[in-house]
Amino acid sequence: MPDSPKHQIESLQSSGLKATLPRIRVLQIFEQSKERHLSAEDVYRLLLQEDADIGLATVYRVLMQFVEAGLLTRQHFESGKAVFELNAGQHHDHMVCLHCGRVEEFFDAGIEQRQREIAEERGYELVEHALALYGLCSNPACRAKRSR
Repeated sequence: MPDSPKHQIESLQSSGLKATLPRIRVLQIFEQSKERHLSAEDVYRLLLQEDADIGLATVYRVLMQFVEAGLLTRQHFESGKAVFELNAGQHHDHMVCLHCGRVEEFFDAGIEQRQREIAEERGYELVEHALALYGLCSNPACRAKRSR
């Protein structure tokens, strides 16, 4: 079971981190959340809803430890706010709604191939890249807010 306490402790230990209560609780948030992309404030708010006695500074510290250990990845979108997601080990790109902030992941082999070709044409060895497309989503609730 991926979100069992035993699994979380093993995930932390295999990443070189001690299994402390704040780390286990933050990892649980990411494994159980319906949203894949969470800010530090989102994590803190969800912990407060669970009556966890973990401060915002601790949340920030744990998130950065998770990024350094490879458990999470960190993205900066146009909103200026960093968001974090579980590192699933597979590359993907993002589409971001400029109005509601919704983030959708996608993978397109054609785009990936073209990026490698462009890098090679210009004499680069592609090591890493991130693609984010910005627009307005088709979510009816978001469209309703925009038309007000």
